[in-house]
Amino acid sequence: MPEGHSIHRIARQFDSNFVGRPAAVSSPQGRFSVEAAELDGRVMTEARAIGKHLLLRFEEPWMHVHLGIYGAWDFAGEISTDAALARSEGASVRTAAAGALGQNEESLHSIGAPRRARVKMGERESGLTLDEWPPKPVGQVRARILTDSAVADLRGPTVCKVMDDDGVQALAQRLGPDPMALFETRAQAESRFVSRVQRSRQPIGQLLMDQSVVAGIGNVYRAEMLFRAAMSPHRSGANVTDEEAAALWRDWVKLLRIGVETGQMLTIDGLRGKRRQAAIDNREDRHWVYKREGLPCLRCGTSIALEMMQQRKLYWCPGCQS
Repeated sequence: MPEGHSIHRIARQFDSNFVGRPAAVSSPQGRFSVEAAELDGRVMTEARAIGKHLLLRFEEPWMHVHLGIYGAWDFAGEISTDAALARSEGASVRTAAAGALGQNEESLHSIGAPRRARVKMGERESGLTLDEWPPKPVGQVRARILTDSAVADLRGPTVCKVMDDDGVQALAQRLGPDPMALFETRAQAESRFVSRVQRSRQPIGQLLMDQSVVAGIGNVYRAEMLFRAAMSPHRSGANVTDEEAAALWRDWVKLLRIGVETGQMLTIDGLRGKRRQAAIDNREDRHWVYKREGLPCLRCGTSIALEMMQQRKLYWCPGCQS
């Protein structure tokens, strides 16, 4: 399932290439036809994310999408990655064509589950050339958003519906804080996170995955944040101090920003030169503990542990996180 940084990147893609333009909204698959008719012909006026939820505003109503495990957006047309998918300094440019197998998060390919995007890139970029405009829908497209120059196709989402302003506010209140959602100040977001952690006796490893505690964190960020904090995933939230909870939140702010800007969940600080390039090219070189079970900890040499916590894989170092 895409974590929060990917959804913010999708919102940026819409903001760069769809907001301010009238859109034809349809449902080639048919399951979103009634709702699509309500949005069809309206101008998209806003695109924003809260955690793993994408919100697209069409003048008054909103389109609410949660990709879940299998959902994905494919973009085609005059799509620029400059604003939406900013790359880290020195990173090589990877296009949808080059990243067709989905290993590289710096392509449009990382926006949701891996799909082969049909993308017409800018002058300095290469990509798959479109034979016709608009391109025909491929597969079971739940919703299509088409402007005069760009198209976005949505497949396999867990949630795809229309909601009003009250519904959006209710969603924001139900979810935990997101550092980039702009529904509250940074101080309010941090305070709400600390409060929701400390009022629970559940393990912190479980709380970080609870979207009502903090929005956007998934399995990768959960494992990496707890390692970076040298915190046992089994510690009760009620036993996490104010300073420790605030530090977790601020690390999430930092990692989310890096993820949105680079398109990658880079969780090892200070990477330079060949090590940074290796981290960009290979998932296994980006993380401290995630998917490194049985391997020696990069800090203390203890074997990285793997266990199940609420039916999700938990990676951690018993040496560093005792």
